[in-house]
Amino acid sequence: MENLKKLGFGCMRLPMLDMENNKVDMEQFCKMVDTFMAKGFKYFDTAYMYHNYQSELFVKEALVKRYPRESFLLADKLPTMQLKSIEDNKRIFDEQLEKCGVDYFDYYLLHCLDVDNYAKVKEFKSMDFLRQMKAEGLKLL
Repeated sequence: MENLKKLGFGCMRLPMLDMENNKVDMEQFCKMVDTFMAKGFKYFDTAYMYHNYQSELFVKEALVKRYPRESFLLADKLPTMQLKSIEDNKRIFDEQLEKCGVDYFDYYLLHCLDVDNYAKVKEFKSMDFLRQMKAEGLKLL
């Protein structure tokens, strides 16, 4: 296993041009990504709800479209607080892959796993879904 540097790039609070309209400063974000990569770091973390459900699209523009997929690690999260049915596991996962513009996630986490959300994870068999995705390499077939 490769030695992973201990610093990751979180995409929860990106530089903004207009907070009210969720307008990210993409030029600055791209510079930040470039600097991070140039320094030898490669772990990026985003989530479904960040930046009013747009962070994954911003990551696609600043990272995925600009760097070879094998040059970075991407983590995303299943929003456990938003699960309403067993089908939400795959629906949200597929949406996240599409929004990020990738075929797989290197890491896929359970977001906000408190007592109530853990009950949802059990009810909607999210762990079974994650095991299936892991067996498939977190790729769609």
